[in-house]
Parts: sequence; C-alpha cells; structure tokens
Amino acid sequence: MNGYEFTLSGAPLKALGSGALWWPIESLLVVSDLHLGKSERIARRGGTSLPPYDTRDTLNRLAADLALTHARTVVCLGDSFDDLVAAEALPEEERQWIFHLQTGRRWVWIEGNHDPGPVEFGGAHLAELPLPPLTFRHIAQAGASGEISGHYHPKATLQARGRNITRAAFLIDSNRVILPAYGTYTGGLQSRTPVLGDLMRPEAIAVLTGPNPTPIPMPR
Repeated sequence: MNGYEFTLSGAPLKALGSGALWWPIESLLVVSDLHLGKSERIARRGGTSLPPYDTRDTLNRLAADLALTHARTVVCLGDSFDDLVAAEALPEEERQWIFHLQTGRRWVWIEGNHDPGPVEFGGAHLAELPLPPLTFRHIAQAGASGEISGHYHPKATLQARGRNITRAAFLIDSNRVILPAYGTYTGGLQSRTPVLGDLMRPEAIAVLTGPNPTPIPMPR
C-alpha cells in the first residue's frame, strides 16, 4: 500500500496518496471534507452550474480506499456534506452507495461547520472522537496534541524541474495532522497561509498527495 509512514503520539500512521489517513493497528481509515453534494448546493444558490458527478467520484475513490485497506472503522472528519440540505438532496443511488460502504463497519461522522448536526445516514454523529492516544475533530485547536483534523483543505507547492507543482497535502508535525480535503471540487488553502503557519510547529512537513506521496518541509 503506497503511502508516507509516520508516528503521531506513538501511533503508527500512513498518509495515503488519495488524501486518506490509515491507522493500521486500529484498522481505521480517516477522510476529511468530502463535501458531498457540492454541485447541487452551488446550483441551488445560483452559482456556476458544475457537472453533477462530484459525489459519485468522491464515493468511488472512497470505495477504492476501503477495498485496499479493508478498514473496519471509518472516521469522516466533518464537512462530509456541503450543507445539510445537500445531504437531504442526494440522489437515492448515492444514498444507497453510502449505506453499502457502511455495511459491516463502524462509521463515525464528525460534525463540521458545513454539516453542524446529525444527518439521516447510519453511523455515529459526534462533535469529536477521542481514541487514545489520538483525538479526531474537524478544526484544529491550539495547544492540542495527538490531534487529527481537517477543515483547512491544505495544499502545498513543490518546485521541480523548473516548474511549480501544487497538490493537496497533509500537514504533519509532532502534535497534529491536518488532512487534505478528500472531496471532488474542493479547493485548498496554501500551507504558507498564516493560520496554518500558526498551528504547525517549525519542523512541520507537508506530504503532497498523488501516486507517490511526497514529503517536503512545509512551505511557509
């Protein structure tokens, strides 16, 4: 399984090229910011009409990660839906696909700022999930340790062969991991943005997603 291996608070983890985080000892897969239903929400609010395939594409990639890892637990770190109306408006085929992915697994929906309440899907709905030595929440908290979060959709830029390569990225230091957005159509916040610089320790790295996850010093 291709990925970048590291340890946080004694827990061995692997950042996968897809943007998912794998905790093998717990058979636990973590994804963040799926933003399912984003194209519907944008159209509903009078924005640009986008091809309505984002949810299907996101679920297809999630299904591939579940087939690869055989995860027994899935934690979705908030903003799993672009808003609560988008969750209700998912086509029946996509709703059934989510139920199918949940079958036989523990599934935890962490509340995000886009989906700040329970949704009509199976699994547990929590503000955060403590699973020592780690804690899973949507938005990073200053001073936390062993924290896994999302929210910021981090991305980082690598200079290679005279050109800049920008990709969604994990941000990792000795206190926390901030996951990239997993969902199709999600944008990103450059790692050199002050809010991310304030959260991450000076030795933080960015692991660029893609076929060969690439660790670099976090650009600031």
